[in-house]
Amino acid sequence: MTVRTPAAATARPLHLLLCGALALWLAGCQSVPKAIAPTATPEQVVAGWPARRAQLQARAQFTAQGRIGVVAGADGFNGRVRWVQDGARSTVSLDGPLGVGGVRIVNDATGLTLTTPSGEALDSQAAHDELVKRMGFEPPLDSLRYWVQGVPDPASPGSETPDAQGYLGSLAQSGWTVTISAYMQTQDGALPQKLTVARGDVRVRLIIETWHSP
Repeated sequence: MTVRTPAAATARPLHLLLCGALALWLAGCQSVPKAIAPTATPEQVVAGWPARRAQLQARAQFTAQGRIGVVAGADGFNGRVRWVQDGARSTVSLDGPLGVGGVRIVNDATGLTLTTPSGEALDSQAAHDELVKRMGFEPPLDSLRYWVQGVPDPASPGSETPDAQGYLGSLAQSGWTVTISAYMQTQDGALPQKLTVARGDVRVRLIIETWHSP
């Protein structure tokens, strides 16, 4: 006869609770603006994709704001996210529950820095360790700046699959799978509105509500 310890007994319910909460949150994301129909035919999109991909990969500045939902093993959270790209510098602000509220992450050529909700500033290995602790996994920040725009990271090989409209529908790169389920028309053309980044038991869901560029 196997006797389950209290810790083991609560682990699975916690996992189900977190996954259930994330599922409810995702269901509630129907309130985001509907994606605008593309202005180009799929054939035109496919023909222009090499140039469009290179343009977005070279894009130096943009701001994306929206919602984020994360499941990492038995842990998870959802909240708000703001990504500001300025050259090689990525600044990511997370505002959500479960100890993640008010976290500010900066990733650039000098390394990684993280500011906690209490205002404590960490850098180098301490920042990395704190980020993994709070997120539940190590986010691929260097690649995410490209994936969030709907293009592969030019620094490593990847396998692209177009969607029915000719835009990038899914991408396998560096052990991660990126799935883009909706695009929206912006002043800079079609950009992702809904995407999922997954690897193993980690799943990150992003709902982009607004895109801005200088």
